[in-house]
Amino acid sequence: MSRTDGSQGNAPEAPRDAGGVSRRSLAAQALGRVDPITKGVVPPLHVATTFIRDPDNAYSSGFVYARPDNATVREAEAVLAMLEEAAGALLFGSGMAAATALFGALEPGDHVVAPNVMYWALKRWLREEGPRRGLSADFVDADRPEALRGAVRPGRTKLVWIETPGNPLWTVTDIAAAAEIAHAAGARLAVDSTAASPVHTRPLALGADLVMHSGTKILNGHSDVVAGVLATRKADAFWARIGALRASGGAILGPFEAYLLTRSLRTLHLRATAQAAAALDLARRLTAHPNVARVLYPGLPDDPGHAVAARQMEGGFGYMLSIRVAGGEAAAIATAARVRLWKRATSLGGVESLIEHRASVEGPGTPCPADLLRLSTGIEDPADLYADLDAALTSAHG
Repeated sequence: MSRTDGSQGNAPEAPRDAGGVSRRSLAAQALGRVDPITKGVVPPLHVATTFIRDPDNAYSSGFVYARPDNATVREAEAVLAMLEEAAGALLFGSGMAAATALFGALEPGDHVVAPNVMYWALKRWLREEGPRRGLSADFVDADRPEALRGAVRPGRTKLVWIETPGNPLWTVTDIAAAAEIAHAAGARLAVDSTAASPVHTRPLALGADLVMHSGTKILNGHSDVVAGVLATRKADAFWARIGALRASGGAILGPFEAYLLTRSLRTLHLRATAQAAAALDLARRLTAHPNVARVLYPGLPDDPGHAVAARQMEGGFGYMLSIRVAGGEAAAIATAARVRLWKRATSLGGVESLIEHRASVEGPGTPCPADLLRLSTGIEDPADLYADLDAALTSAHG
């Protein structure tokens, strides 16, 4: 049942597997696998770069060389595929490596539709590098289905890329509607679900063909791994091409990083749920703050994307929000300079709360207002986080 009252989204999902075990339980045990040698309950770390060939010249172990494949990476991929209810998942050295591998699997002459509000580095890549690879892209307000419908070119558009909630304005795109539009035009739909995580949104179940995450963010959640993830609804020829590009380009995630990521996925549901609850608490409090002109968070009932978010998100509305500070850019920068508990740093999704004046990072041409501060809510006490912001906002306007 959808919720439109500002509460924590839809009810938790039904059990995942035939045995009635939920995705949360499977993730907590990293699929419950036990090391066959030591009987350890923690998956081992495999760092070998090369493997013994059989006497008949075959590789019965299934491993040849570490550039295209690694057993520890496979473990993390299996957990991610389970979380996304995907036919397969691939890990990359960064979120950008994952996204650009997907775009790299397209053919010269292909057309892409992408949102105006999206991760700035990828938008810049599409504008600058895409044309060098023969790709063309149109950027639209993807939260408006009619804008998406008007931008696709049947027969030529091969990929519709959306990001929901969209960084850093947290606009919400209707995934099911976008999938219908993309498929009607003969295109695939790919969803950057970094700000939602598999805990709060399951894009493949809503009709998407591919899901991307910056694994650096809440999937890992400890600010000590850079990683990227792609997951697919179908293991088709396009998916095989992405895998081949990863292998030939050497873009696979390292085994130690994959080991740490698996560690983090075991607590993902706890962290994501707590961080989303804290974000909603902060959003509600900050809405009433005299020095905040506007709070951008899809969990608020008056947010333009709330109705869609309540329909397609589960158990919360994510850990990211932004505030527009009364007094403009100078007041926003002064507020960020005065926090003590929040950390002034880029990135998002970690257990520590981060604050950033995003327009300064993105520079000219950004759709990000100059008075906006992006907030990544961690697992600290929400009352402490609010008190710190309150003090900073008050001091900046003093």
